[in-house]
Amino acid sequence: MAGQTHGRHRLSAWAARGAAVALGLALAIAARAAQALEIAFEPVAPGVYAYVGDTEGRTYDNEALNANLGLVVTPQGALLIDSGATRQTAQRIEQAARRVTSQPIRWVINTGGQDHRWLGNGYFRDQGAEIIAHANARADMLARGPEHLRALAPVLKDKLDGTEPVLPTRWLTEADTRLDLGGVTVQVIHRGGGHTPGDSMVWLPQSGVVFTGDVVYVDRVLGMHAVSRSRPWLATFEALEALQPRVVVPGHGRVTTLAQARRDTGDLLRALRAHMGRAVADGVDLATAVRTFDTAPFRHLKHAEVWLPQLANRTYLEMEQE
Repeated sequence: MAGQTHGRHRLSAWAARGAAVALGLALAIAARAAQALEIAFEPVAPGVYAYVGDTEGRTYDNEALNANLGLVVTPQGALLIDSGATRQTAQRIEQAARRVTSQPIRWVINTGGQDHRWLGNGYFRDQGAEIIAHANARADMLARGPEHLRALAPVLKDKLDGTEPVLPTRWLTEADTRLDLGGVTVQVIHRGGGHTPGDSMVWLPQSGVVFTGDVVYVDRVLGMHAVSRSRPWLATFEALEALQPRVVVPGHGRVTTLAQARRDTGDLLRALRAHMGRAVADGVDLATAVRTFDTAPFRHLKHAEVWLPQLANRTYLEMEQE
């Protein structure tokens, strides 16, 4: 009996120890999940860095930063390309930049009006940075800023705390605006928008790198919303092709080449507009036009099965109004 009692005590001790280990692992996993987003800027050219975000949807763990960012370091300060979706994430973006350079972030360029492009503006404004965007983004930001917050609230919960829609402090009005920071030429290119009305590209001619914002998606299918317009989007893509960049940092997906940008974005925009343009001209109904759109060249893209029918639908309706 004493041996049995001793055995039971030993089993209880092992069970308690196992429970403690399991609890410790659970707490460790929870802690890692709470800090799942790791922001690190990787070099793509001398003094030019990119952060490549998640290609999935917005989640609590990725802090809605399912998009790419840019960082350009000069002797007179750094330029950040897009500010993230929350104030808390913006602070972490700045910390990631500090691991690359001691230069303060003097400029932030918002490449469009999507949430992860500009909702972190307030943090950087409070650090003294000048926030820059094309003037065509203003109305979109004003209209959709509150919508962004309402949509993000149930996803991000406490991680959205302190986030407010803060507009840029400098609006550009030209199709091509040349800026200079510390001897580095920065050209902001705007052709009327695309994914959002304010969509712009940031071209660095000295290094041959272009940050396209949401003008280019690779690896995953591009997204269209009520504010998206395929006609200026394609015009912006054609401006990208004219640059002949050495490195393309897309809005979504891996750092890439112009050839892949053309396959995954440019060819899709051209195919949509060609097919839907013919359908509208020939009086083909919407359902038939969507059903007969050839998706085969684009099925390799992530989320294609969900988004391609929606892209076809939106493009048809857009072209009906042209």
